[in-house]
Amino acid sequence: MRFVTFKGVKGPTLGAIVGEAVLDLPLAATMAGVGDFPDSMQSLIEAGEPAVAIARSLAETAEGGALVRSPRLLAPLPRPVRFRDCCLFLEHMEVSAGKIAKAQAKAAGKPEPTPEGPNGNWLNAQFYNQVIYYNADHLHVYGPEDDIPWPVQPGWADYELEWACVVGKTASNIERSVAHEHIFGFTIFNDWSARDLQFPFMEAKLGPGEAKDFANSFGPCIATPDEFADPYDLQMTARINGEIWSSGSTGTMHHRWEDALVQFSRGKALFAGEVIGSGTVLGGCGLELDKQLNHGDVVELEIEGIGVLRNRVLFPHSA
Repeated sequence: MRFVTFKGVKGPTLGAIVGEAVLDLPLAATMAGVGDFPDSMQSLIEAGEPAVAIARSLAETAEGGALVRSPRLLAPLPRPVRFRDCCLFLEHMEVSAGKIAKAQAKAAGKPEPTPEGPNGNWLNAQFYNQVIYYNADHLHVYGPEDDIPWPVQPGWADYELEWACVVGKTASNIERSVAHEHIFGFTIFNDWSARDLQFPFMEAKLGPGEAKDFANSFGPCIATPDEFADPYDLQMTARINGEIWSSGSTGTMHHRWEDALVQFSRGKALFAGEVIGSGTVLGGCGLELDKQLNHGDVVELEIEGIGVLRNRVLFPHSA
């Protein structure tokens, strides 16, 4: 199924995409005489497979009174309980690390650096040995069609073509063989990045910091795993004002979602509703392409089977 959160009469409402419409799931449950049905995405995730099965049944017998045409979609999880962005696509990291290192050296008037990682690349060996991540902003969350307000007049505004996994069960010490059972679904993620803030901050080697602490957008839905024959064989595309800038495949991930679930639950609980970002696919951002976003640009990220996440970028001091 493809679950959404949309703007209903009483506020954010849980829904499911049915054909060209969205089914108001709480209303459909009431009409069908189903009691205590979840009224939000988080509560649906926490309720688990029994609630998803009811939602599936409601979608199969959807009645016109509970179908909403062209609703305003919101971020599927308006405020995730936690959000980590990972380095699962390492090809992007190999290219970007070199660009950032050279830019930092140039700004400091130092000689151009040389790679220090294994096999002549720019990454530390730990990127290949385990899932490297940073705790990302789960408060400034945007959904499809939202405008993205840039925090300061940018020197380099950028997007990042990513997808995200939503954890479906609270558990500790997840075993690799059953890790896939702990995935509730997948969504598209745009990791908005202020590169001019990022470069100097990363000289301290503590991550991107405030360069990413202003906007993360997700959507348009959370697609459950049964929607895909193989989630690691999906086309990924980024279009800026209708022009394709980036394309790639989910199959190029070095680490997979199951690796992250196992690692993050080791000796501690991983909670239902947590969101885990993939990192950027190769060629999936302006940094790699030597391109920058401009005021008013419309950025569309599309992933096969999930849909299109569309946002417009707005700078603070532009007419």
